[in-house]
Amino acid sequence: MAKVNVKVCLGTTCFVMGSSNLQELIDLVPKKYGDKVDVAGSPCLGLCSIDWEFSKAPYVKVNDTVIKEATVEKVLEEIDKQLK
Repeated sequence: MAKVNVKVCLGTTCFVMGSSNLQELIDLVPKKYGDKVDVAGSPCLGLCSIDWEFSKAPYVKVNDTVIKEATVEKVLEEIDKQLK
């Protein structure tokens, strides 16, 4: 099974819109999934610039799946889905 890669956008917009709350994933994910999942911060995923007016920050990418208005719960749900 391939490893799941999680990238949390830490760009200014995402950080202000709540990605700072997603930093708990760094502690939570290894405890829950061991070495099956890698979590990293990203300076900017560039996703809010696609349509600034309707930005759904904060963004997280779980492999190639983009999670808009990301929360810890949404991210964990997507990780579970991809590990099945």
